[in-house]
Amino acid sequence: MIGWGKIYNMSTLKQSVEITGKGIHSGAPVTMIVRPSELHGIFFRRTDLPDSGLIAAKYDNVGDTTMRNTTIGDMHGAHVQTVEHVMAALFMAGIDSAIIDIDGPETPILDGSAAHFYNVFMSSGVTSGRLSRIIVRRPVIAYASEIRRSLGLFTRIKLWVSEKISGRKNDGFVKLAPADDNSLHITATLVYPEKIIGYQSFSYSFSGDEKSVTDFVDNIAHARTFGKYSEWEYLKSHGMARGADETNVIALNNNGDGTLNNLIWPDEFVRHKVIDAIGDMYTSGGWVIGKLESYKGSHALNNLVLKKLFSDAANYDIIE
Repeated sequence: MIGWGKIYNMSTLKQSVEITGKGIHSGAPVTMIVRPSELHGIFFRRTDLPDSGLIAAKYDNVGDTTMRNTTIGDMHGAHVQTVEHVMAALFMAGIDSAIIDIDGPETPILDGSAAHFYNVFMSSGVTSGRLSRIIVRRPVIAYASEIRRSLGLFTRIKLWVSEKISGRKNDGFVKLAPADDNSLHITATLVYPEKIIGYQSFSYSFSGDEKSVTDFVDNIAHARTFGKYSEWEYLKSHGMARGADETNVIALNNNGDGTLNNLIWPDEFVRHKVIDAIGDMYTSGGWVIGKLESYKGSHALNNLVLKKLFSDAANYDIIE
């Protein structure tokens, strides 16, 4: 198992950068300072909690995924919500060592994409270094049905009711398989009953060269998170989406055949899922080399497939 904390040819920021905004779920203002680090790994530190310590952004330190995001740390203590967009930007910037001081429980949502994070990191400058590569050797797959079985009866009933109302079937999966080259190949597919989304699929490959980075910046980084406007009041009453508005979320109208704000691309929804997948895969501790197939994927499935990958040493190799 690869672990944050090992010292090797690291890549970090040349200077600290500060990013302010509000949390999409908490709605609370937050300031995040991303600092250069000599400790290998991405660590958060809650400056509003005196005994926070460092919170490793690792798949085996993910505390919760039920709020439609990835939360790391102790859910009864120091934790940080919605780290996936920051993690995606750090990966694309080639940064594998940073300490992120944050004065609240959630990263700033900004415009709902990864673009601003990436631009700020690159404006700081990044020291030279190479990411550890995690080579997928054997296929592993995580099914939504496995997530469902792990939940309590009451939660399973709520999911069943939600599916009946929304028309969305909970039959997704995320699969990791060996690649034929030294790249991360992602194919994400969404299937929604809402006409504005419907069936969407998008593929992206990261080979580490300038072309694949440019492809991400031009065609993926600006894709925003999304949600149905009619669900906002319910979500806010249950402690979610309190910071959501038309400046940071693609808001589907009540009929599901349009949006309240303009789309950058007709398939912006599935492009954002690629951001989420990249960010979640980076909690592996390195650059996953393999084929990632995400069908109706989720943060929970992304986390489960990494746990399955690292559950058996025969599933992967690590090249540092």
